[in-house]
Amino acid sequence: MYKVFIRNWWKKNPKWHNGLEPDPTARKTTLTWVNTEEEAREIAQEYNATHKPGILSRKAEYTKE
Repeated sequence: MYKVFIRNWWKKNPKWHNGLEPDPTARKTTLTWVNTEEEAREIAQEYNATHKPGILSRKAEYTKE
């Protein structure tokens, strides 16, 4: 099974260059679960193509669970 989720790549931190710090611990919001990596990739790509990432670079990803 593959978990497709969205999260922010950055968090605001005025002490960092450009005011943004990488956020590897960002909360992940689950979009769906699928059976194949191909399905997961397609869903993530579709989400990213239809949603603006904004300043915090909110994007869809997937992982094998």
